[in-house]
Amino acid sequence: MLEFNFTPFPVIETERLLLRRITNDDVKEVFELRSNPETMKYIPRPLVKNDQEALDHIAMIEDKINTNTGINWGITIKNDPKLLGIIGYYRLQPENYRAEIGYMLLPDFHGKGIIPEAVNRLIKYGFEDLKLHSIEAVIDPGNIGSEKVLQKCGFIKEAHLKESEFWEGKFLDKVIYSLLEK
Repeated sequence: MLEFNFTPFPVIETERLLLRRITNDDVKEVFELRSNPETMKYIPRPLVKNDQEALDHIAMIEDKINTNTGINWGITIKNDPKLLGIIGYYRLQPENYRAEIGYMLLPDFHGKGIIPEAVNRLIKYGFEDLKLHSIEAVIDPGNIGSEKVLQKCGFIKEAHLKESEFWEGKFLDKVIYSLLEK
C-alpha cells in the first residue's frame, strides 16, 4: 500500500504557473472562489458565506496535508502571489494506488489554459512522485468546460452514475473520468 508524506510541502512549477501552499493570507481569494455561485455551480457543496468559513476551508485543506490524507495547491502565475484557483488530490486511495483530482478557477481566468497546464503537471506529480496507478476526476455531466480539460489531458470517460448524489432536494448525476499510468 502506498504511503504519502507531504512534508516538506511540494511547491510545483510549470512554464507559467507556481502551485504553492494555501495560507490564511489567501482568505479573500478562497472566499471569492467558494462563495461564487458561478464557480460553485457544478460543486455540490454549500457556498461560503463569510471570511470565517473561508478560513475554515483553508484549515480543512491544511489538516489534510498535515495528516497526509489529501493535498491542495493554490494556483498562481509566477511572480504574482495572488491565488487564482485551487487544484489538488482531494481523495487519496493508497490501498488502490488511486487519487481523485479536482480544481477550481476564478471565472476571470477561464479559457486561458491555466487548468490544463496545472492538471498536466499534477498528473506527472501523481504518477512519478506519489506512485499512483490511476487518477480519477468526478464531474457534473453539465460541466462541459471541465470535461474538455480532462479529455485534453488524456482522461477517458469511465462511468456515468445516474442520480447518485442527493443535494439540495435533487438527485444529481456524476461522471467519472480516469487516467491510467502509461
